[in-house]
Amino acid sequence: MRPLTLVTGGTRGIGRAVALRLAADGHDLVLGYRDDAAAADACASSAAQLGASVALVAGDLTDPVAVDDLFAAAPRPLTGVVNNAGATLHLGPLAETPVDVVRRTVDLNLTAALLVARAAVRSLGRSYGGAGGVLVNISSGAATLGSPGEYVQYAAAKAGVDALTVGLAQEVAGDGVRVVGVAPGIVRTRIHEDAGEAGRVDRVGPLVPLGRAGEPEEVASVVAFALSDAASYVTGTTLRVAGGR
Repeated sequence: MRPLTLVTGGTRGIGRAVALRLAADGHDLVLGYRDDAAAADACASSAAQLGASVALVAGDLTDPVAVDDLFAAAPRPLTGVVNNAGATLHLGPLAETPVDVVRRTVDLNLTAALLVARAAVRSLGRSYGGAGGVLVNISSGAATLGSPGEYVQYAAAKAGVDALTVGLAQEVAGDGVRVVGVAPGIVRTRIHEDAGEAGRVDRVGPLVPLGRAGEPEEVASVVAFALSDAASYVTGTTLRVAGGR
């Protein structure tokens, strides 16, 4: 039986790269996305060409009903979940960030991640009828750097995701579930353009010790490792993919 992995935010950026890497590795997929149907269809088509069966589910994961609907779309028991959906939404000092943006940032990057993690345990955990599996939480290098002057609220939310990985891994280890974090640094995706600075990758990339921004496929390789049997003794930790920063 092919593994079945659910990926939130799974049709653009890092999520798309993860989906295509997993499809190439023999996974079938449930891909969540918010509202970019064209990108979702294109990703699903590419994954299908790699041999994967793909279920696409649109929804806003800050809504618990949308989380339930996403997991309900799995055609058979899941073997893995990649908790990836997120966005910075804004660039600027915290004092100049509107309150509604702060709230939306925390809701998307932390509250929704907690809801997805909760649903993942209820799907994968042996005490809930699952066969065990792996939850990969996508964090950010910002969680430890703090991102001063850019998006402190996003960094704070991602620090919460790191705490989620540590605590939940211990909570569910006996239930057959591994929980692993992956923390990308500056990566070439649309997240920067969507937040208002299309050139941020070119501005920040050369400041990284390796001298460049990362590519989504480089993050996807680490996610694929975390989901694989090669990482069978890895849990409760966050793997940094940030070029030395």
